Amino acid sequence: MSRILVTGATGMVGSALTRRLVEEGHSVRIFRRPSSSLDLLGAVQDTVEHALGDIARLADLDAAMDGIGQVYHTAGYVGFGGAKARARLQAVNVRGTANVVDAALKAGVQRVVHTSSVAALGRTGDPDKLTDETNVWTPSPHNSAYARSKYDAELEVQRGIAQGLDAVLVNPSLIFGLTRPGENTQKIAEDVRDGRIPAIPAGATAVVDALDVVDGLLRAMAAGQTGERYILASENLTWLRILDAFADAFSTSLPNRRLGLVGSMRLARVTEFIGWATRTRPLITRETARQASSVYRYRNAKAREQLGCTFRPFTETAQRMAQALGRSPRGAGSP
Repeated sequence: MSRILVTGATGMVGSALTRRLVEEGHSVRIFRRPSSSLDLLGAVQDTVEHALGDIARLADLDAAMDGIGQVYHTAGYVGFGGAKARARLQAVNVRGTANVVDAALKAGVQRVVHTSSVAALGRTGDPDKLTDETNVWTPSPHNSAYARSKYDAELEVQRGIAQGLDAVLVNPSLIFGLTRPGENTQKIAEDVRDGRIPAIPAGATAVVDALDVVDGLLRAMAAGQTGERYILASENLTWLRILDAFADAFSTSLPNRRLGLVGSMRLARVTEFIGWATRTRPLITRETARQASSVYRYRNAKAREQLGCTFRPFTETAQRMAQALGRSPRGAGSP
């Protein structure tokens, strides 16, 4: 059984993947920054081998790839905002992926599974469009800097494939799962629990459980076709249904207020100014306002039919997260 390298192993998806691989008896090496928190790895942090470095430095990845047969590239940065966020998106998502590709080619690894995003498929804002893996990227205001970085990262993977790399791409939708307090989509669940949702966005998107993403990554490694994309998505849901699932799971309530695009953009301009003035992260940016107010829908047939993926309903995900997160420190929570 070949040794496996996992990048991004200290994050939500990477840690869940690492735990699963260890449980299945694989020999795992994780690539991480020296400062990375290991809390999400739990007990397996003492079982896996640690390769320390920065994904933006090719030499660090060259050392990490020594003796590796398979690579799961889950490392990435999700950022919205100004020049600093765009620079980090470029460094981590694009240059980091290029380095993974180059190091894998040099080391002669058997296969790489690259964790991309549905954002890399491109978005137009057409509410009737059902996007699949064949979608062609076109310039659009709906394509955020994050989306562009994930698209450019896919181009780096395709470059590697043209040079002889065996690689498969998975494109998860909005991933919900357990992580650290206040991080990623867990913050959405916490905000519903604590009554901190001021209004419900008018848009819709596709969702997927982090555990189903892990399963999709494993299936892509085992059965994915070289160079192919696979959308990992459970359901296309409005934000009302997403938030309502958490409200039911926490036995709390949601506000009656709805926030359309115009209202969202006005709020974003205010919070961006406050963030600039106070040097803090804005509550909402114009990018996130546009996305939360738009309808994006995705088709998961390819992953189901070619990889044998199954996806749990979002209500199950919400219940699982609520059970782990418990009640609000302030009580039941109500806006």
